[in-house]
Amino acid sequence: MKPRTRDLLIGLALCASGASQAAIYTTQLSGPAEAPPNTSAGTGSAIVNFDTATHVFSIDMSFSGLTGTTTASHIHCCIAPSGTAPVATQVPTFNAFPLGVTSGSYSRTFDTLDITSWNTPFVAANGGTAAGAEAAFAAGLAAGTSYLNVHTTAFPGGEIRGFLTPTATGQVPEPPALALLAISVGALVAARRRRSTSGKAMR
Repeated sequence: MKPRTRDLLIGLALCASGASQAAIYTTQLSGPAEAPPNTSAGTGSAIVNFDTATHVFSIDMSFSGLTGTTTASHIHCCIAPSGTAPVATQVPTFNAFPLGVTSGSYSRTFDTLDITSWNTPFVAANGGTAAGAEAAFAAGLAAGTSYLNVHTTAFPGGEIRGFLTPTATGQVPEPPALALLAISVGALVAARRRRSTSGKAMR
């Protein structure tokens, strides 16, 4: 194997070893998406980022035009789009979720190995550990069987909801891995220049 090829492969391997596995899911929330459907004019959208390497998931959402005022919000798992499922995340609602409003936004990051990030029955149904809940939740997200629900005074069972669907997956290099890759590429460039200069001197 040529030295340049060898160095490039080493650099890429080092980069991959420092990567984290993250998946991004999105949804649009509406009344007709509820089970049973309702005629609420409320709407919303959300992005969920789930990283099994760092054991965190984050949620960023916004909503408006609700008929009633908010009483709770959480993610349910795991069921086909036509049905309902138990709550997987915190109850009675996400920590610090805005209550008593008809519009708002929410952003939060959760530790998936912290048992308080999960609904107790969901943990019990998946091995009795936070790791088991994390694995079941990850599987539900990947399968498209998890949904985000916003409950209100007008619709206690849920005014708007939406199933989370995967939009992007992949390996995201961590800063140390990027640095290693940069060093490897730099070494390749320097070696190539040295060979080019040496070749010219011999002519």
